[in-house]
Amino acid sequence: MRTEKLFAGKTLGILSGGGDTPAINSSIESIRNRASMLGFKVYGIQRGWKGLLGDGDIVDLTNTAYNGIYGGTALFSSRTNPFPSKRNPEDRSQQILRNIERYKLDVIVTIGGDDTNGAAKKMYEKYGIPVIGFPKTIDNDLRTKTYHHYQGKQYETVLCPGFPSGAMAIKKLASKLHTTNESHERIMVLEVMGRDAGWLTGTAIFGGAQIALVPEVEMTKERKDFFFEKVKEKYLSSKKRSLLIAVSEGVRWWNDEKQELEMVYASTDLDEYGHPRFGGISGVIASDITKKLGIEARGQISGYIPRAGKCYEYDRRLTSTLADKVVDLLLREDYGKMPVMRDIVPYNELEEFHTDAVDMGNIGNFALPELYYDPNEFYFTEQYIDFLSHIIGSPFRLEFNHEFPVVIPEK
Repeated sequence: MRTEKLFAGKTLGILSGGGDTPAINSSIESIRNRASMLGFKVYGIQRGWKGLLGDGDIVDLTNTAYNGIYGGTALFSSRTNPFPSKRNPEDRSQQILRNIERYKLDVIVTIGGDDTNGAAKKMYEKYGIPVIGFPKTIDNDLRTKTYHHYQGKQYETVLCPGFPSGAMAIKKLASKLHTTNESHERIMVLEVMGRDAGWLTGTAIFGGAQIALVPEVEMTKERKDFFFEKVKEKYLSSKKRSLLIAVSEGVRWWNDEKQELEMVYASTDLDEYGHPRFGGISGVIASDITKKLGIEARGQISGYIPRAGKCYEYDRRLTSTLADKVVDLLLREDYGKMPVMRDIVPYNELEEFHTDAVDMGNIGNFALPELYYDPNEFYFTEQYIDFLSHIIGSPFRLEFNHEFPVVIPEK
């Protein structure tokens, strides 16, 4: 009878890189628990790839209590790129290799998006380092090759840990904003994270947003004029003279003064993967609405709200299910892969038999499918609504439904 665990004497390292989400700690805990059961000693690599530079920054997670419901990452994060970039031309991969040997890491699981996992894939291809990528993004735009089954057809879509919790946060925020919006009979433009894709922006319609703009559709001069007409129509036809518009931070908006499309940046400084920091498009659009239509409009940036807070239940089970697939990859020593959901399913169907694994070299950005967004209505379609309802339930918004009788003075 075999009593020794299969991977006894082996060490697995976990790191998280890039923007945080409410599901990273849940991912770390789920991976740690399964790796420990297989016999691995489990180390946490602090601050992404940065934790393997210099002398290294490593902690032992093997027999330590871990709170996976608490959002963010207790291992911290950074946007460190070990390979040469415009911001840092130095190749630091040799430091990574030296610390992998020093800390005797046999396998590394990298929790991240295209950048973090792309660097991991490069370490695997160039140096043969055993790596497994674990998906993570609020924007939900990694190509996970997940399929949404709707009315007898299937559509390629995306499902990444972090998105469900972020989606729930935006749904709740959008619903709450109606009270202040209606009080002042104004238009509010809610800015939502989404550099290249409008997946998260669409979640605002589940909180009652009536119009949405996404990066996939450029707001040219002609489309901008058409948009103003639609805004006016929607506002004037609303019972309470209020309107909530959701916009992705990466929307390309026509600048009348410059006569060109532009993106709005909070900072033009680039990170080590070449990305600037977005922020402020909501204020620009709100100002243009007021100038064009003469209707009071305000911009509201959701900012870090979808990244913050506890891990939502769907995300909790999603990370656990994908960690089950990590076990399969470890047992087969199938490295350079990323576990993914093969199908979009409701909470109670999140099981390992719905998972698959994709090559980490093919996880680039995946935009919102055309069938999910109607550019003529500036709104999301029934296909998208069905997709999202599997993850965060039905649309909801706070409403004040009473109407008051009008008083007419006596003659």
